[in-house]
Amino acid sequence: MVAVFGRSSGFDYMRLVLATAVVALHSVIICYGQAVDIAFWTSEARPLFRLVLPMFFALSGFLVAGSLVRSRTLGMFLGLRAIRIFPALSVEVLLSALVLGALVTTLPSGLYFTHPEFLSYFWNLVGHVHFRLPGVFEENPHPLVVNGQLWTVPYELYCYIALALFVLIGAQKHRIILPIGSVAVLAAYALFKFARDGGLPAETTGPVPGALLVVAFLAGVSIHAYRAELAFSTPIAFASAVLAVCLLWFVPYGEYVAMWPVTYMTVYLGLLDPPRLWFVRDSDYSYGLFLYSYPIQQTIASAGPVFQDWQTNFLLSMVLGLMFAALSWHVVEKPALGLKRPMRSLEDRWLARQLRSGSVSLAE
Repeated sequence: MVAVFGRSSGFDYMRLVLATAVVALHSVIICYGQAVDIAFWTSEARPLFRLVLPMFFALSGFLVAGSLVRSRTLGMFLGLRAIRIFPALSVEVLLSALVLGALVTTLPSGLYFTHPEFLSYFWNLVGHVHFRLPGVFEENPHPLVVNGQLWTVPYELYCYIALALFVLIGAQKHRIILPIGSVAVLAAYALFKFARDGGLPAETTGPVPGALLVVAFLAGVSIHAYRAELAFSTPIAFASAVLAVCLLWFVPYGEYVAMWPVTYMTVYLGLLDPPRLWFVRDSDYSYGLFLYSYPIQQTIASAGPVFQDWQTNFLLSMVLGLMFAALSWHVVEKPALGLKRPMRSLEDRWLARQLRSGSVSLAE
């Protein structure tokens, strides 16, 4: 096992594998529609399907916690999150609305560009999710949804907001706040469900609810905070995997406590350090694949029944998705990350000014 204080290649491989799994999962609803998708999520294999997004968020929490440790101010941390998320998201939203939608809509151009659904689609730029563009994918097996994957974006933003709040109340000095915070989020969600629905329904179908993804993220942050004291071993990781599958499979309300074993298993796999192959050496195509695959899959499915077979759709979408992901990384994401240097320069000036005035506020 690689030392947990370094950055191992396992995380890079896992991000790409999980993004690929998301594409495969989406191919079912995109090719066959909602009825088949429900049957898919209620099949005996559902715990394996439901692991994917919690693992994604747990992995993100562990890695983002490292970014927080390296940031001297909370503002710098949030700025780094912004330049990682919003540039690629903005380009994808603009391309979907201005190019893809304009090409495939059944409406005349004049009606398309003035339609309320077209205008409201741009709320996606700030994480307020809208799935529809006027006249787009109306005849698809899963109609009218341009990019269903965007539903996770608000929860990703909630993760950063929650972490920032915990930092403000002293999480970096008192790290016990982090695991307590993750339990508090879980309890708040359970109480909300109980109050709204008159009970606590078991989330037995479909992906894990977004609030539980926030719990998985905070669990990842918590494990990072205690990384020096925790033992990372194959037997514990295997036991965590078995426990997670059982909790997500047939234990009533098991999903409410499954996020912790899922997170341990995820971090263990990420800490493995196989040799880096060329496609993960200096690039991260996972976010681009995550963003672009859904509209690509819908576009392929709109070409007719022959492209509504999940295997055909998945393979073609992976090829095109990786091409768009590579473009996104090299043209948008990597240049945006180049803003780190001027941001750190601004942080240096601000800290120097605060030191002179005796009122430094570091993210410690």
